[in-house]
Amino acid sequence: MKIAMVGLGRMGGNMARRLLRDGHQVVAFDRDASAVAGLAKEGATAAKSLEEVVAALDPPRVLWVMLPAGDPTEETIQELAALGDEGDIIVDGGNSYYRDDIRRSQDCRLRKVRYVDVGVSGGVWGLERGYCMMVGGDKGALDLLDPVLASLAPGVGTIDRTKGRDTTDDRAERGYIHAGPPGSSHFVKMVHNGIEYGIMQAYAEGFDILKSRGKCERVPESERFELNLTDVAEVWRRGSVISSWLLDLCATALAEDNQLADFSGMVSDSGEGQWTIDAAMEQAVPIHVLSAALFARYRSRVDPTFGDKLLSAMRFGFGGHVEMAQ
Repeated sequence: MKIAMVGLGRMGGNMARRLLRDGHQVVAFDRDASAVAGLAKEGATAAKSLEEVVAALDPPRVLWVMLPAGDPTEETIQELAALGDEGDIIVDGGNSYYRDDIRRSQDCRLRKVRYVDVGVSGGVWGLERGYCMMVGGDKGALDLLDPVLASLAPGVGTIDRTKGRDTTDDRAERGYIHAGPPGSSHFVKMVHNGIEYGIMQAYAEGFDILKSRGKCERVPESERFELNLTDVAEVWRRGSVISSWLLDLCATALAEDNQLADFSGMVSDSGEGQWTIDAAMEQAVPIHVLSAALFARYRSRVDPTFGDKLLSAMRFGFGGHVEMAQ
């Protein structure tokens, strides 16, 4: 299948590579010409502008946008919608706000262009592991995108089938679903990221307790344990009920430096945690853990702890995210 990838950053570039590896034709564009040139060496067709992107594909085109949420995505989608033809599909695979999807879908419909929002999880490891994707919008557009989604997803067999699951549609087991109408995918991804905040905060706080125990003057000297956090993280990865990919990233970071000296602990957030809290307040749903996890990130920018360093290490590990400037 032929597809355009607009935005070749940490996610977009690797998604384009995964598609190329599976035999798809990719038209690549980014404002960074070196990113385009690098992907062209791997088999992509280089484009120097959005006009060239559109000209390089025959309608109905698939124009996949992987840019930061906000103005970069907004402006690009508007331009592609103006350049495209009836029936073209514009995909927003970034972390957009779900209400923006609803509005964009309506705008695109007026131009007779189809809009699809895709919540993507997988980070910088998605090239090898595959991407988990939640798709919102017209189901007919989803069916046309199926070959691309199937190539990007991890695929059947990477995880055992859930016991008792019985369905004729195995797309969820392959790593992608049709979440529902426009905006639904980024709503699901928003909550996914809110949960991510909570899980990461639990690991951070737990390792903070372990780290500080050996020098805590509030406990008897006989109870001050000097613990090897690298080994603790490693053993928890093997058979523990709290094992996870995030724990794997903790173990890797601690193995490289058990003091995490390269991290300040000033933890950034990309907005989805706050959006999740906003949605919970609208729905009167109590979210004690998720809200506390977001507020802990705000606190880290004033008084960082060892646990905050671990949070930053996890964020860097799965997504290449950098900390806030001091």
